[in-house]
Amino acid sequence: MTFSLKDKIYLSAPHMGGAEQTYIQEAFDTNWISTVGPQINAFEERLSHYTKAKYVAALASGTSAIHLALNILGVGQGDTVITQSFTFAASAFPITYLGANPIFIDSEEDTWNMDPKVLEKTLEQINLTNQQLPKAIIPVHLYGMPAKMDEIKEVASKYNIPIIEDAAEALGTIYQHQRCGSIGDMGILSFNGNKIITTSGGGALLSDNVENIEKAEFLATQARDNAPHYEHTQIGYNYRLGNINAAIGLGQMEILDERVKRKREIFDFYKNELAEIAEITFQPELTSSFSNRWLTTILTGSFEKREVIRLALEKENIESRPLWKPMHLQPVFAEAQYFGGTVSEDLFNRGLCLPSGTAMTDSELTRIMQIIKSQF
Repeated sequence: MTFSLKDKIYLSAPHMGGAEQTYIQEAFDTNWISTVGPQINAFEERLSHYTKAKYVAALASGTSAIHLALNILGVGQGDTVITQSFTFAASAFPITYLGANPIFIDSEEDTWNMDPKVLEKTLEQINLTNQQLPKAIIPVHLYGMPAKMDEIKEVASKYNIPIIEDAAEALGTIYQHQRCGSIGDMGILSFNGNKIITTSGGGALLSDNVENIEKAEFLATQARDNAPHYEHTQIGYNYRLGNINAAIGLGQMEILDERVKRKREIFDFYKNELAEIAEITFQPELTSSFSNRWLTTILTGSFEKREVIRLALEKENIESRPLWKPMHLQPVFAEAQYFGGTVSEDLFNRGLCLPSGTAMTDSELTRIMQIIKSQF
C-alpha cells in the first residue's frame, strides 16, 4: 500500500500546546514585536527556573549560543577547541567562525557521546608535546542522551579547560540530578522547529556566571556601548531572540514535561515492538541518566540493513534519517585532527533515527512499525 502526500509522517514536527497564541497576542497587543520585550524576560526566567541555571540569555539559535560562548572564552585565530566528532555540524562550525580549529574526539558505546578516556589521552598527548592546550571542550548530549559529564569535567578540571555543554537536543534531560545545560561552565539550548519544544528558531546560553550572560547579551545586540548614539568598541552580532519567538517559547514551556513524557512513550513503543528482532538495538540509557529521548534511534546489523529500512519508510512517505555523519569524515573538516577509533563511524553506518514527533497518533506508530518489521 502506498500512502499519499497528505499521509506524510515527519521525523520530529513542531507540536503546539495551545497557550502559545495567548502569549503571542499579548506581545502584539502591547506592540513588543522586536528583540526586546517582556516575553523575552519571562522566557529567560522560565528557562532559568526549569534548568536551575542562574542566568539565561535567549538567542537566535543554538549555533549563535555556541559562537558567543567561544567568544566569551577568548577563542581566536589559531586556537583549538575540542568537541565530539559524532554530532551535528553546529557543534563545530562556530569554532571556525573565530578562526580556531576543531579537534574531534570519538564517541564511547555507553552513551554514543564524547569518550572521556579518549579525551584524557588526547589532552595528555597535547600536553606532553608542549602544544597549546585547547581553549574549550564542547561535549554534546546526543539525541537527548547525556554525556558522562562527571568524567569529562574531571579531565577538563585537570587541565583547567572550560566546558561549553551542548544541550541543544537535551532540554528536559537529567544527569546525576542536574538538568542538562546547567552542568558545564556554560550550556546551550536549541529551540529549532524539530526540537522537543520550539520558538520557531531560537536558542539560549546558560551560565551560573552573571558576567558570561551579560557579555553574551551585549555581543548579541550588536555590542552597542553605553552612549546616546551608536558607539561600538567591539564587533557585535544580531543574535537576540525576538519577542514573538519568546512568546511561542512561553507557551511551549507549559507543556515541556508532557512532551518529554510522550517522547519516552514513543521510545518505549518502538523498543517493546522491536524486542523480538535481535538485530535491532537502541541507544543505551545509564542508570544515572534520564533522557528526554528527543529522537528514538536504532542500530541495525549493517549499513545495508539500515538502508533497506530507511528506503522502505521513504517509499511510504515516512521520514527517517541516518545518524549524524561524524565531523572528521565531513569534507569540510578533512584536515582537522581526530582522536579515537571507529565507534562514531560505526554508529553512523548502522544507525537510523525513527519518527519521534509527539503529535504522532498510535495508528501512525503502528504503520511505521509494520513497515520496519516487514523488512525482517
